[in-house]
Amino acid sequence: MANNEFTVNGIDVRFKKINKDDYISLTDLARYANPSEPKVPIATWMRNKDVISYLGLWERLHNPDFKGHEFETFESAAGRHSFYLSPQKWIESTNAIGIISKSGNNGGTYAHRDIAFEFASWLSPEFKLYLVTEFQRLKAQEQKALEWSAKRELAKVNYRIHTDAIKENIVPTLTDEQLKYVYADEADLLNVALFGKTAAQWRRGNPTLKGNIRDYATIEQLLVIANMESYNAILIEQNVQQSERLVQLNNMAKSQLRVLQQSNSRLLTEGRKDKK
Repeated sequence: MANNEFTVNGIDVRFKKINKDDYISLTDLARYANPSEPKVPIATWMRNKDVISYLGLWERLHNPDFKGHEFETFESAAGRHSFYLSPQKWIESTNAIGIISKSGNNGGTYAHRDIAFEFASWLSPEFKLYLVTEFQRLKAQEQKALEWSAKRELAKVNYRIHTDAIKENIVPTLTDEQLKYVYADEADLLNVALFGKTAAQWRRGNPTLKGNIRDYATIEQLLVIANMESYNAILIEQNVQQSERLVQLNNMAKSQLRVLQQSNSRLLTEGRKDKK
């Protein structure tokens, strides 16, 4: 259950993953209205009949173990001056999962983002807009990082296929001192075929950058180099000379990048048409 934090209009807001869903801290959001006693805005919000109806509907849609009879009791009483309902009592009585609440250090009340957005709207429509905008930006960054990681993992898998082919088809004729050179040479063969330069040449041209040439590749380039590694493994097994492999891999890189660029251009054009 990972715990993270982001800032909304100057307020630090925690959120965590629970069963792959995002839960946002109502306790932190409530500090927008009452920095010293965040429990008060939450309790006041939960006295509202419309809020109880919304919470009950959310649970019925997402929670097969929700206790509808107990919910109906709360819904009937909600809105009266004498009505009071804490998050803990709501959870214990109805077996709710949309809100979780714990006491003590690192505790607090969290709610599924659907519910947290509703609470933020009750606090202030302007604050809700800040919350939704910042949270969407955060999730977009996460998605981009996941896509990048997936491409890198694909490249690593294909690299293992590639190095296994070298081990089985080239290593037997080499000395131990030559082994490291072969791996670096084959990696640079792909670098030259795709980027036009070796890793060492790239480092000399970019002395201030950290990492290696592939860390700065586009997603399209990473996809192509993953395909090149698999194809190079096949060529090695067929005993194709390195000079010939370089030509074939270079032609492959040009062809595949051209197709990917044309595909991206077509999707971009279609997307613009859809917006009209």
